[in-house]
Amino acid sequence: MNRTTLSLIACTAALAAVTGLATLTEPAAPAADTAKAAAVLPVERTSLLCPQPSSSDLAETTYTSFTPVTAGTDSDGTAELLAATTESAADDSATDDDSATDDDSAADDTEKDDEEQDDAEKTAAEPVLTPKAPGTPVTAEVSGGDSPALLGTAEGKYAPGWTVQETTQVSAGTGRGLLGVTCTAPDTEFWFPGVSTAADRTDYVYLTNPDDSAAVADIELYGPDGAVTTTVGEGLTVPARSSEPILLSTLTDEKQDDLTLHVNVRSGRVGAAVQALDDKLGGDWLAASTDPAGSLVVPGIPKDASAVRLVAFVPGDADADLKVQLASGSGLITPAGHETLRIKGGMTTAVDLGDITRGEPGSLVLTPTGGSVPVVAAVRVVRGEGEKQESAFIPAAAAVGTRASAVGNTAKGTTLSLTAPEGTAKVKVTASAGTGGGTAASKTYTVKSGTTQDVEIPVPAGLKGTFALTVEPLTDTPVHAARTLAESVDGLPGFTVQTLPGDRGTVAVPEADEDLTVLQR
Repeated sequence: MNRTTLSLIACTAALAAVTGLATLTEPAAPAADTAKAAAVLPVERTSLLCPQPSSSDLAETTYTSFTPVTAGTDSDGTAELLAATTESAADDSATDDDSATDDDSAADDTEKDDEEQDDAEKTAAEPVLTPKAPGTPVTAEVSGGDSPALLGTAEGKYAPGWTVQETTQVSAGTGRGLLGVTCTAPDTEFWFPGVSTAADRTDYVYLTNPDDSAAVADIELYGPDGAVTTTVGEGLTVPARSSEPILLSTLTDEKQDDLTLHVNVRSGRVGAAVQALDDKLGGDWLAASTDPAGSLVVPGIPKDASAVRLVAFVPGDADADLKVQLASGSGLITPAGHETLRIKGGMTTAVDLGDITRGEPGSLVLTPTGGSVPVVAAVRVVRGEGEKQESAFIPAAAAVGTRASAVGNTAKGTTLSLTAPEGTAKVKVTASAGTGGGTAASKTYTVKSGTTQDVEIPVPAGLKGTFALTVEPLTDTPVHAARTLAESVDGLPGFTVQTLPGDRGTVAVPEADEDLTVLQR
């Protein structure tokens, strides 16, 4: 998935540079002689989409927004989260033509409907959350099951690295527990290994369209025997600036665990996330796996996990043979009985890894045993015992890259996991000021090759409220990261895990050679 957001200015600069080369460079001249290294500039506009948090009347949701301080940004900017468009009261009311008794009554009804529609549009246009300044997170809280999806846009100084977290507590019922998701950028393709249409699961995929025209998407399900027959999965329309929840069990008559969901957008773009609710094991959000790749990392499996289930899928026709390793606190180890995993092309494979972490922090590292075949993967993690069990999902994630942030952290309920599967890495972690006050603090860590560390996070001095954690690798070695939030929800051990891929804060823009600039003038 292409997560990079390019500003119009950056695109224009890049196009101008490329056009100049095509026009003025001799065919035999090497590219290195006519262009400088690309300049890395802050992005100037970012879009994020937050799914509808819950349909439960018991839901308590907190939104947290944060933009890290980025050098080279403009001095001004805006950022806001708006409710996705919903049907107005006027459109939602059924009208019986025979009920109108005279012209005055009809006119009154029309005037009332117009007022209600204006009120609905005004309410929808009011920001749910507006940031204060880069470097300081802000929060907003909503209650109940009527909270809509949110459409977010940040420009100028608020755009680089803008991150929004949606965290919901549900105290009872199907899917009770702590549910968390990082609001995502719109895209055109998503893979979700680990969904289910089984009787004890209620899985919805939420498609949110940020644009002014309708989007059209296809939904496909794949099980252990290949494609699952669906009835209404093709050509689903998501109206402009709105969100559509789709119950996966209504797409097919087959009741199966361990499915892979593929969302492919034919027209437009959407944000997509899966809410997976279990009758006995609580619920959480399943974020999309990183793009299909030959090697994958699933970071941040809690050290006290009582059960871990890996679900993987091969999008193509070729079979994949993967080596399965755990990057533990002491190094890479191979789980007994699960040394390799074979995944047939176009099919989903699942394997129970049990309590694989055994009291140590861990991350799964999947690498090809032979030829590389692109795969996607995720794990379902269970914590707790007996009736006090809670589940969460962790998708395979891209490396942090230059920088990534996790927001909504608390001093006692937050665990930050860092893993460096390919070599020793140094990482800087900065804790922002709190939403209610405090002073930012930073620490630097060394993560040994092939290990996962649950680091002792820095805590802002004088902390009030929650804070953001920003991870910045200081070496070229790839670093993967995940953050776990843990909180008791009516006596249940609620938890949720979010991965930290790169925050899309910068973009590389080619610079034209000085001599070419003179000629172009």
